Amino acid sequence: MSIFGGMRISQSALSAERLKMDVVSSNIANMKTTRTKEGGAYRRRVPVFEENYDSKLGMLGVKTVSIQKDQAPLRKLYEPNHPDADKEGYVEYPNVDILVEMADLMTAARSYESNIDTLNAQKNMISKALEIGR
Repeated sequence: MSIFGGMRISQSALSAERLKMDVVSSNIANMKTTRTKEGGAYRRRVPVFEENYDSKLGMLGVKTVSIQKDQAPLRKLYEPNHPDADKEGYVEYPNVDILVEMADLMTAARSYESNIDTLNAQKNMISKALEIGR
């Protein structure tokens, strides 16, 4: 692995955690959306990641495979006066749970901070190695 290989790995992890935070933010913003362009209530999104191995450089990283819709059932509430109510008066609301989203957001933020610390440690090690070489 090159001297900057660790930095590339940290960069890919930072990008993944940033995407996770963006997806969680979108989920929270749409937790009351009962009508989307596709029709029906908004469905929670979940990013899917996998390891990204570069055999030429001999290093790992993370890449985004997709952002999938959570197929958990939607919440149904009885609101007969709501414009999106069905014949029985029920409205389908997104399958977004604020507690789950906040936990995911906190986990992603902590992981992001840890990756920043790792990146800074790598920069310091490279700097010290260059000082030794002088």
